[in-house]
Amino acid sequence: MHTIREQIDVDRSPDDVYAYATDPAHLPDWQLSALHAEPLDEGPLHPGSRVRVTRRVGSREMPMTMEVTEYQPPHSWRVQGIDGPVRAFFHGEIEPLDGGRRSRVTMELDFVGHGIGKALVPLVVRPQIRKELPRNEQQLKEQVERMAA
Repeated sequence: MHTIREQIDVDRSPDDVYAYATDPAHLPDWQLSALHAEPLDEGPLHPGSRVRVTRRVGSREMPMTMEVTEYQPPHSWRVQGIDGPVRAFFHGEIEPLDGGRRSRVTMELDFVGHGIGKALVPLVVRPQIRKELPRNEQQLKEQVERMAA
C-alpha cells in the first residue's frame, strides 16, 4: 500500500473540527470528489455505521459504501470502502493545539482496486487524490473556521 498523508492546522477546537469532518452531510462541502453522501443507518455514527458516497473519479461517477471502523470523538476515526472497484481506507486524526483552541488534522488515505479498479487506482485514483487531499484539507479548514464560535 502507498498511503497518502496530509496535515493542516485549523483555528477551531478538536470538538468542532471532529463534528464537522465526520458528519456525512458535510462531505460534499469539503471533499472535492464527493458529489453526494448519505448515512445508510439510523442514529449517530459509530463503528459499523455505513455511508453511501457518490464520488467523481476521473470522468466517472462512482457510488461506494464506506463503513466506519473506528469512531473516537474528538480524536480519530477510520472508514473503509466495502464495495465497488475502488475501495478506500481512510484514517483521520485530530490533535489539540494551544490548550485545545486550535487543532492539527492529519488525514491518511490508501486504496485497493478490484476488477477494473486495479487499473484505476494507479492510473487515475492515486494521481487525483495526491492533488485533491491537500485541497480537501484546506477546504475543511476554511469551512470549519467560518462556523460561528
